[in-house]
Amino acid sequence: MATKEKKSSLTDWAKEPTLVDLQADLTIADSAHKLQVIKIKEWLADINPTQPANKANTPGSPFASQYTGKKKQTRSQVQSKLIRKQLEWRYTSLSEPFLNTPDIFNADPVTAEDVKSARQNGLILNNQLNTKMNKVAFIDRMVRTCANQGTVIIRTAWKYVSRKETKMYPVYEIVPAQSEAEVQELALFQSYPESALPPQILSAFNKTKETGIPHVPIETGEEEVTSEIAIYNQPEWSVCDYRNIRFDPTCGDNVDNAQYAIHSYETTKADLQQRGIYKNLDSINLQGGTDSTVDHSSLHSGTTEFTDKARKKIVVFEYWGFADINDDGELHPIVAEWVGDVLIRMELNPFPDGKLPFVVIPFMPVEGSIYGEPDGELLKENQAISGALMRGMIDVFGKSANSQTGVRKGSLDLLNKRKFEAGLDYEFNDAGDAQNSIYMHSFPELPQSAYNFLNLQNQEAESLTGVLAFNQGISGSGLGDTAAAANGALSAAARRELGILRRLAEGVKQLGHKTIAMNQEFLSEEEVVRVTNEKFETIRRDDLGGKIDLRLSVSTAEADEQKAKELSFMLQTVGPNEDPAMRRMILSEIADLRKMPHLAMQIRNYQPQPDPYAEQMKQLEMTQKQAEIQLNQAKIQETLANIPLNDAKSSKLQTEADLNTLEFTERESGVKHARELDKAEAQSEAQAKTKIVDAALKSNATSKAQ
Repeated sequence: MATKEKKSSLTDWAKEPTLVDLQADLTIADSAHKLQVIKIKEWLADINPTQPANKANTPGSPFASQYTGKKKQTRSQVQSKLIRKQLEWRYTSLSEPFLNTPDIFNADPVTAEDVKSARQNGLILNNQLNTKMNKVAFIDRMVRTCANQGTVIIRTAWKYVSRKETKMYPVYEIVPAQSEAEVQELALFQSYPESALPPQILSAFNKTKETGIPHVPIETGEEEVTSEIAIYNQPEWSVCDYRNIRFDPTCGDNVDNAQYAIHSYETTKADLQQRGIYKNLDSINLQGGTDSTVDHSSLHSGTTEFTDKARKKIVVFEYWGFADINDDGELHPIVAEWVGDVLIRMELNPFPDGKLPFVVIPFMPVEGSIYGEPDGELLKENQAISGALMRGMIDVFGKSANSQTGVRKGSLDLLNKRKFEAGLDYEFNDAGDAQNSIYMHSFPELPQSAYNFLNLQNQEAESLTGVLAFNQGISGSGLGDTAAAANGALSAAARRELGILRRLAEGVKQLGHKTIAMNQEFLSEEEVVRVTNEKFETIRRDDLGGKIDLRLSVSTAEADEQKAKELSFMLQTVGPNEDPAMRRMILSEIADLRKMPHLAMQIRNYQPQPDPYAEQMKQLEMTQKQAEIQLNQAKIQETLANIPLNDAKSSKLQTEADLNTLEFTERESGVKHARELDKAEAQSEAQAKTKIVDAALKSNATSKAQ
């Protein structure tokens, strides 16, 4: 490692870190890093074994005595690929949940003010992953790297590539309108939003407001304008080579606690100059190339080196960490890069979150370490035993004289021996049974214990990883057709796989949070995102601010199939008389689970067209119902109007009934008879008095006449 530093201050910081300080951190992290590299190389060697003696000749191995010394032609060199077989079935089960869902990011608002921001962040994030990046390649490499190496390290960055374009644009002068036609033509733009107005029209409107006199733009000529056109302006996720990334060894099992991370990569001087953020590029020594340092592992051999300076590969070390740049005891996020002994970059961390731009995802977590372990760590002994068994069985078959034929001497004469070799009918001498005289060799029968022991290794490997054999799969039928068996399969395999999937999903969610922060800082002023094939939405960078919670919509095809079946059963239980909107809701969910988003959208937005005959019948039924209601209301009004008359009739009837009752009572009690007697007596007395009065009157009249 180079220790000589070329002094060149790149910043105005009070305490700028020196190259010696940065390389000292590299030295501290290198020892722990090399130990992890050794482990990963062993795991990768187990996935693609090439030498059968790698494990068998290891001191202490139970199979060491079989493979010591030189290789023999009669010995099999086959290696078991148990780990590779398990991994091949692991890859798709982990990558398909991410690739199976069109939009994996769901952005939820933290507060009510963040609703619009959450929706737009979700749209732009899913659009970037699906259209700006190679989603399939990234997910496949992430899953395979994590499963093979036990850990995947992903670096986030912002990719910006532009080109300059020169065009001729018209030049306008804002002058007072000379005719009514010009004023009317300008008035056509008054209904346009201000953001959609051409610059010359907007200037004319502003001039009109200032002076109160209508102004119009007049083209006076053309001018040449050079503008910068963005070719790429998007986030970038890349999987790092485990050999070329080093972390602070004191961070424990949380990468956020790391004080620094150092990543080395290969590039060219031309690429560095094109980015325009580096200094001291003329001081770089290009003679050594990629062989000038032993701290970087190159992916290509030295024979592919370019000789010209512009394309010659050089190794750049980038340092992401925290430093006391103001000499006040406060740490600030910085980034520095150097080539050999030349510092070419030193500045504050450009990313808005101020964190290391790395996301570390472990396959199986290891206590106290940011690195994880793959399935190969659990299966290496089973693979070694399986390989030894397979080689032993093949050696038995290889040493046998299969298909060779032995003939007892004297049983065939020369003529019949020639017929025998030619496959013709032949005669043999009288030397006993022909089966005892002619013997054909065949493969020997291996003991059943060898097959049982080999199957035992496969079963133990499946139980360790949760990946069942390809002819069974992860389902209840693999263990039986009962509910308990299905639950057992889910517990043994799917739940362990779900745990790995959750760690991968958490890592992708961290990538999403970092990308949201970068979008708010580096995205263009406006981005047009396709919502559907017919709907597009314009997203402004200023609207992306806010507090957002991210969720990932990842699920396996088996889980989606199970949900779809449950919803189908639910749909069957819903009767035909239920609300059609409820049925459409269930059908749309089934379409989403079947990965038919357009059908799901059509079902949600479907509005049934009314049948004219049915609508007319409904109208007639409505009219009939209204007439019946009016008739009932009229009857009610009539009944209410007759209530006083009915009350009078009721009173009369009640009075008559009372009189009849009284008359009956008086008749029964003799009151009526007594009253009649009194009446007759009174009449008699009256008649008597009348007669007396009449007699008296007559008497008076007679006396007066006389």
